Amino acid sequence: MTSSDLITYFDDATGERFGLTTGEFGGWTAATAALLTEGCELGPGATAAVLLPPHWQTAAVLLGAWSAGLELSIRGWATAGLIPAGDALDVTFVEHRRIGNWLDEVPAGRHQFVLGLAAHGAATAEVPEGYQDYTTALRPYLGVRPPHPAVEEHRPAVVDGTTYREYAEAAVALAERNGIGPGDRVLIDTATQEQPLIWLLGPMSVGASIVLCANLDAARLDQRIAKERVTKVLR
Repeated sequence: MTSSDLITYFDDATGERFGLTTGEFGGWTAATAALLTEGCELGPGATAAVLLPPHWQTAAVLLGAWSAGLELSIRGWATAGLIPAGDALDVTFVEHRRIGNWLDEVPAGRHQFVLGLAAHGAATAEVPEGYQDYTTALRPYLGVRPPHPAVEEHRPAVVDGTTYREYAEAAVALAERNGIGPGDRVLIDTATQEQPLIWLLGPMSVGASIVLCANLDAARLDQRIAKERVTKVLR
């Protein structure tokens, strides 16, 4: 039953549909945290740049990095303005297409991961020099549940100084403004809702599930709302 997914991803340009239950998504999130803490030896206070569009893998990267206590600079696919040149970063997560087309805009990190965002989490076909493929690097940690200390809510969640508590409160407030509550299933157009506070944290903070739609075909919208049991739409 499709409504059992915590997060479902569609790309109407390719026909892809991929859904993850709470347990499956939690596995990817925990593995990302383990990759960062055990593989990269990073922890609270480390900095990361996330240059990825709305996607289920992006959700795992964000929540995994926050689970490890990292401070994030979040820049989507279309958002202009990145971290100033010369800023030291511990880790970067970058979509493959951005490296190819906007190399000068991609900040460097001590650890660099590329995401091809291929269907069903497949590895990136061509990994640029100096990068590791995220899904390949992640695989040894899938199923691992390493102990992580609780993230202190007063610590910065993002590099502008916004704390974990402030970010969580903003997510709940955003969900309430959009009338999203527990049990809702929220369809989100990734072309217009790029910020993770909207497409990820808002719904999840109140116990809603997410239907992410890339390259949304408006002609399919009503059918998808019915089939996926959508109760709210953010476009």
